[in-house]
Amino acid sequence: MTAYRELAPEIDVNEFRKVVESRRSVRRFTDEEVPLAVIDDCLDMAMLAPNSSNMQPWEFYVVRSPELKKKLAYACLNQNAAKTANVLIPVIARTTTWKKNAARNIEYWPEATMPKIVKTYYSKVAPIHYNAGPFGLLGLAKKAAGLVAGIKRPVPRGPYSIAEMQAWAVKSTALAAENLMLGFRAHGYDTCPMEGFDDHRARKLLNLPSDAIITMILAVGRRAEDGIYHRRYRFPREGFVHYL
Repeated sequence: MTAYRELAPEIDVNEFRKVVESRRSVRRFTDEEVPLAVIDDCLDMAMLAPNSSNMQPWEFYVVRSPELKKKLAYACLNQNAAKTANVLIPVIARTTTWKKNAARNIEYWPEATMPKIVKTYYSKVAPIHYNAGPFGLLGLAKKAAGLVAGIKRPVPRGPYSIAEMQAWAVKSTALAAENLMLGFRAHGYDTCPMEGFDDHRARKLLNLPSDAIITMILAVGRRAEDGIYHRRYRFPREGFVHYL
């Protein structure tokens, strides 16, 4: 079988830098509507984000209804970003969809033949690896086995518990959220990722399943002239980057 090759296109790093540097958490938006085609394109880019084992543990709720937006903005503590946004997008992490998505990986494999090792992973390994079992007992057993096996060789350490599965899902979903924000900026629109919200009220409004985690609620719209409150600053790189 011929090995797959995919050449990387030429990229203008300065244009990418312009997108990254101009992405700001915008607190006020104009009344301009964000076209549905733009929203869909940005969501498609979000779903190209890297994620654990291609399990894609994310969901996006695009809230455009004025009535629901108003209620969700209230759940977001009536922040200006939430009240003035043209669209609100709760970005959701799911801890149990890996079950059906493992099967989807087999169904959606893009080539004529799926390598045996890949099919074995999704059909046999993943159902054990991501499964904590009733009351977390399988997770405890896997953790014990990993501690023993890890004495002599490197082994995967988790996720073992429901809490670790939540962290697992949120990590991949946060990567998709960043793609989503950069996508909107590239289209000329802006966002504000909000973590300040009443989780109980928001979950009830969206009718979320029990395993769903609201990673953030993204406010989207056209930046108003007074939409940015302060100049941006970051701490010196030296305090956070370690060259070994």
